[in-house]
Amino acid sequence: MCPKSTSPCGGGTVETVTAVREAEPADDALVGQLLHDFNTEFGDPAPEPLWLARRARELIQGGETVVLVVGRPPAGLALLRFRPALWSPGTECYLAELYVRPSLRGQGLGEALLQAAVATARHRGADYIDLGTAETDTAARGLYEKLGFRNRENRDDGPIMYVYEKDL
Repeated sequence: MCPKSTSPCGGGTVETVTAVREAEPADDALVGQLLHDFNTEFGDPAPEPLWLARRARELIQGGETVVLVVGRPPAGLALLRFRPALWSPGTECYLAELYVRPSLRGQGLGEALLQAAVATARHRGADYIDLGTAETDTAARGLYEKLGFRNRENRDDGPIMYVYEKDL
């Protein structure tokens, strides 16, 4: 049985269970809210939660996106995007989002989500999983490194890898 605790969350309570599951349609509104909260916490623009909920469900139904949640109601999520690999017959997995409500951090929920994300990627035939994060997000970087992610090319002492973006 998974350890449980009850913590305040948005005026109510959430049962935090470290067991991770795929988001169900009943989770859509909270998935949208979590995605919105993630961007606004870091000062990034975000569509309204309802729009995000609908978009996430549309992507899930398309088969190339998986949303994992932890807690009932969901207190955190991992959003995975899959694409065919170029250099192998497998797939590639991009961890697009990993978020846990601030009041519930430090309880192992992010680690449980990340471990489940890696397991889900393997199960779906991915050869590797990649992600981007800010240099200043030392807590996230520590978690990624703890679970074997690296930001060095080809080896531990290789050159640092960077992620670049451009709005189109």
